Amino acid sequence: MFYALSWFAVIALLTLWSLAAWALHAVAVWAVSNAGALTGAASGAGTITVPDWLAPWVPPDVASWASQLMAGLAPFIDGLLQAAPAVAGGLTVATWVIWGIGSVLLVLLGAGLHLLIALWRRRGGSGSGPRAGTSLAAG
Repeated sequence: MFYALSWFAVIALLTLWSLAAWALHAVAVWAVSNAGALTGAASGAGTITVPDWLAPWVPPDVASWASQLMAGLAPFIDGLLQAAPAVAGGLTVATWVIWGIGSVLLVLLGAGLHLLIALWRRRGGSGSGPRAGTSLAAG
């Protein structure tokens, strides 16, 4: 009975692991595939200013430095967004590899639980009374 319960738990965890990997892969591929549509969106980053309510507490030098930094990063971010759809194929391979490693670890967990239950039963932890070949008489 304990063997069945432990393997049922492992199969349930493996099912949840597979569903999570599938869902995260679907969301990641969708996000990466649609990232190319955002090209040019980072070009407006240089025009971002400090909100009026925060301006009294931010020194003007820090505000201008942050604005220049954002303007300098805009071409880099646009380049990343243009290259992102090409990454979708590699994302699928990475998902399969991570899923495989997690699945192997879960099966090893199941084997370990099976072994622990077998050792526990062998030592008499099952509560089934005395084992065969032992005497009830105190001697």
